[in-house]
Amino acid sequence: MSLFQIGFLALVFIGSFALVYFVVQLVGGNAAAGRMKRLLGDAAVFDSPTERWVDRLARATRPLAKLSAPGEGFEASALRRRFVNAGIRNAAAPAAFFGVKTILAVGLPMVTFAGLTLLGSSVKGTNLLMWLLLAASVGYYLPNVVLSRMVFLRKREIFETFPDALDLMTVCMEAGLGTEAALNRVADDMVHKSEVLSDEMRLVNLELRAGAPRERALRNLALRTGVEEVDGFVSMIIQAERFGTSIAQSLRVHADMLRTRRRQKAEEAAAKIALKLLFPLIFFIFPSLMLVLMGPAMIQIYRVLLPTMSGTAGP
Repeated sequence: MSLFQIGFLALVFIGSFALVYFVVQLVGGNAAAGRMKRLLGDAAVFDSPTERWVDRLARATRPLAKLSAPGEGFEASALRRRFVNAGIRNAAAPAAFFGVKTILAVGLPMVTFAGLTLLGSSVKGTNLLMWLLLAASVGYYLPNVVLSRMVFLRKREIFETFPDALDLMTVCMEAGLGTEAALNRVADDMVHKSEVLSDEMRLVNLELRAGAPRERALRNLALRTGVEEVDGFVSMIIQAERFGTSIAQSLRVHADMLRTRRRQKAEEAAAKIALKLLFPLIFFIFPSLMLVLMGPAMIQIYRVLLPTMSGTAGP
């Protein structure tokens, strides 16, 4: 048995052992944590299957997370705010994130190497090293891409549903409700259209019930969402309370502005469709159309015109 085969078998054994350990840790639950959550009852209102999977994933990848995790001060970094903007509030999310980065950065080169070996590829030397480095780079940066996509989708949902929430809040405040009561009512009504925005407003109400100042609770709302329109809404509410102006009238004006901005973004996206369709038309649809239209004519030219030009009779 050659040294290459021995190394390949060793990598397969290590990868299989790591996979079994990871699956056992991921599927197996924590009994103490489960009993605690059952005792909490309604207090764990924001506990979801996603949060439980994050806990299990963090527990399975915690030893590997230290290899790629940043140093001290991560809690105040921009990456931590991206977790919050993506709706991931679990304290174990950083360990799960960096653990997955390490597993993919190490596992994808192993899978690539095993696939090339099983397929009998002749890639060796520098080319093999290039493929392994490419697989490691993809595995390392793939969680960042997924996290960015989650942040984008969540921000878009909040942006699209926030004007409707402001309309409901305006109606509630014009009917005589206070700011806290209006936020609570809007959170209950918006749960059918956007659970994300409803959860954020419920968190604001929980902070207010816990004794946090209204300005701080609203600022936290802007930080958690990361949406510019929500930040403008928070600034508008704070200034209206500070200067004693009508909050309901300010909400109506702000809601009109947000609806206009939402319509403008929709028009901008519609205007980009023609440019986005240009390259598929050129490289995929137009060649097929030309083949269908010009194919019979080219066949006739080949059959009739070329023999005539060469001085021979056509068929």
